[in-house]
Amino acid sequence: MLFVRHGQSEWNALGRWQGQADPPLSDLGRAQARSAATAITAAAKRAASPVAGIVTSTLVRAVETATIISDSLDVGPVHLEADLVERDAGEWSGLTRLEIDEHFPGYLQNGHRPPGYEPDDTMLARTLRAVDRIVDRFSPISAPATVVVITHGGVIYTLESHLGAPFQRKPNLGARWFLVRDGTLHLSTTASLLDPESSTVPDLL
Repeated sequence: MLFVRHGQSEWNALGRWQGQADPPLSDLGRAQARSAATAITAAAKRAASPVAGIVTSTLVRAVETATIISDSLDVGPVHLEADLVERDAGEWSGLTRLEIDEHFPGYLQNGHRPPGYEPDDTMLARTLRAVDRIVDRFSPISAPATVVVITHGGVIYTLESHLGAPFQRKPNLGARWFLVRDGTLHLSTTASLLDPESSTVPDLL
């Protein structure tokens, strides 16, 4: 499975923490998704594992990204998975880093989180439920195949941490490979689906 962070959203461009708020992609984000489709095809070919399906979070920035990639690869339909949505950011949703520092002084520096912020155990439980459903959906495929999962930074970080990887911020269209063997998820390599000139690294989720 190739877990991919969505393209740049309008709030990414403004530096606003999104969480489960639902801004659409920016024009740049749509262009990023089109470029990423080519990179996904090449990566799947190198792995001798053709793209067999596309699954996405139900938030519009992910659905738009998935739809663009689906159309470019001619792989469909896109499967919606509600448990792949971003972590709920609670009272930080919609705020910039400057606004968070103003209203919640010291929180970011000290790793504190605001009221309504989704706890780690809740986030992990629903992320693993989504993974289990994806594996069940595509398990009848016997030959090596790639499932592209369009989701959010928080979801990818949660899986990486669960499997022992250190935190590494993902740009828009940054990705992580996970291997599924005998129904078990294994950590694999990171991937960048955009060239450096097209890449954007949002300051906040």
